Amino acid sequence: MKIAMVGSGYVGLVSGACFADFGHDVVCIDKDPAKIAKLEDGIMPIYEPGLDALVESNVKAGRLSFSTDLPSAIKEAAAIFIAVGTPSRRGDGHADLSFVYAVAEEIGASLSNDAVIVTKSTVPVGTGDEVERILQASGNSNKFAVVSNPEFLREGAAIGDFKRPDRIVIGAEDEFGREVMNEVYRPLFLNESPILFVNRRSSELIKYAANAFLATKITFINEMADLCEKVGANVQDVSRGIGMDNRIGAKFLNAGPGYGGSCFPKDTLALLKTAEDYDSPTRIVEAVVNVNDSRKRAMGRKVIDALGGPDAARGKKVAMLGLTFKPNTDDMRDSPAIAIALALRDAGVDVAAFDPEGMEIAQPLMPDVNMCESAYEAIEGADAVAIVTEWDAFRALDLRRVKELAKAPVLVDLRNIYTPEDVRAAGFTYESIGRA
Repeated sequence: MKIAMVGSGYVGLVSGACFADFGHDVVCIDKDPAKIAKLEDGIMPIYEPGLDALVESNVKAGRLSFSTDLPSAIKEAAAIFIAVGTPSRRGDGHADLSFVYAVAEEIGASLSNDAVIVTKSTVPVGTGDEVERILQASGNSNKFAVVSNPEFLREGAAIGDFKRPDRIVIGAEDEFGREVMNEVYRPLFLNESPILFVNRRSSELIKYAANAFLATKITFINEMADLCEKVGANVQDVSRGIGMDNRIGAKFLNAGPGYGGSCFPKDTLALLKTAEDYDSPTRIVEAVVNVNDSRKRAMGRKVIDALGGPDAARGKKVAMLGLTFKPNTDDMRDSPAIAIALALRDAGVDVAAFDPEGMEIAQPLMPDVNMCESAYEAIEGADAVAIVTEWDAFRALDLRRVKELAKAPVLVDLRNIYTPEDVRAAGFTYESIGRA
């Protein structure tokens, strides 16, 4: 089957490469000639483990190609995926659907055969209806169906998530759409991956509801961590204790500096706006958004307190280890590190940082932060070391060397990747999350 993937960003590129690996003939389309040129040279626009090798093997096999020419690229495609960005719209927080609608208009003007148009982008309820209206208004005489097929990819584990999914959600309104999508996902269907067929609006809401629920779990355990520090409990024990309940589950119960990334912040906000539009308040999600926003700055204050408080902190140096919102990605969108660094700089603290993959993207976002070549370079002369992202490279630091390089042996572990007894035995003042 020929598949066209409009949008060669994170979702489009990973999905397109995986579909090609299933044996489909895939062309990934993007308006940016520089991006397409780099992809044709084997240079990935994002960091995702295993993606470069997957793209290379399928390009060599002739199943994956790239193009800037949408009209020619979608010819004879049975499924045309829309996988463009839907960022939060400035001013009101609604999802910006201008890219989605622009692609729909171009597809309507260029479609030369019967096809299913699939919204892979994360879109609010009712977007598929508008895409269908745009296609109908184009006057195109070819048969088409508009289907919703949200993605559930975790950055850093996207290829595995695509090939071994918990579920595949397909929102289709007619048999034509269901038949084509069955063929698209036949390799996974044969592997007994659960495929859930629902109506289009249910599919669109499933994506937002799933992300909002996961964001709620993260925010809940972060609040429990604050309570643990007050009452002398250990949040890791609390997390294990409640996570062993099958009704709750252990995933997303790791206390930390708050969630970030490309999905949770914008999707929870977009869900709030949708709920407001339909006069159906989502108070829990509203609280989650507010608590998470305030938590990031609070983590900056936690580091300042470890320096002795606002007065003592001025003029001191902090080494920040980790900048991306999670490990195994270069994604800096809404990363807690941005708010933490800003809080430190506002307090007059000098910040040196190291991240294995994110520094190139981070530098314009954090111009006052000194980017270093290694963790130990950042630590040299620091009055405190703050672990912000739990990269594997930070899990086994040479504490003796850290103590020698740092000006003061203070470690603030915002991801709880160290054991308090071990760090304190090495002569450090140690602060973590939710552990008295």
